[in-house]
Amino acid sequence: MEPKQTLAPSAAFIAASWIALLAGMIAFNVGLWNAQMALNEKGYYFTVLMFGLFSAISVQKSVRDQLEGIPVTNLYYGIAWFTTLLSILLLTIGLWNAELNKSEKGFYAMSYTLAIFGAIAVQKNTRDMKAAKPDERPTGGMPGDKQA
Repeated sequence: MEPKQTLAPSAAFIAASWIALLAGMIAFNVGLWNAQMALNEKGYYFTVLMFGLFSAISVQKSVRDQLEGIPVTNLYYGIAWFTTLLSILLLTIGLWNAELNKSEKGFYAMSYTLAIFGAIAVQKNTRDMKAAKPDERPTGGMPGDKQA
C-alpha cells in the first residue's frame, strides 16, 4: 500500500490561520485589559483562554496522531477532550455569572472561539507542512551530524 501524500497548506490558509489566532487572542486580552473587573477575575479569564488554547491543540494533535498511526493512549486522548470541553464550560460559567453587558459577554465568547479555531488551524498547518516535506534528517542521526 502506497503511503498517503500530504499536501502543504496554501500561504493564504496559513496566513488566515495565524490572523484568526492572533485576532482572537489579542481581542480577548485587550477586552480584559480595558474591562472594569477585579484583577483576579481578569486572571481567571486569561487562564481559561490559555488553558483552552493548549487543550484544543492537544486534541488536534492526538486526533492527528491517531489518523497517522502514531500511538495515543486512551487516557491522554480522553484527558485532551475533557480539558477542552472543561475550558469551554469554565468560560461559559464565568460569563454567565459575570456582571457584564450581553454584548461584552458575546465579545468574549466570540474572540475565545476565534482564538481556539486559530490555534487548531495553526497546529494543523504545522503538521501538514512537516508531512509534506521529505524527511531531511539522515538515517540514524540528527541534522548536521556527519556520516562516516
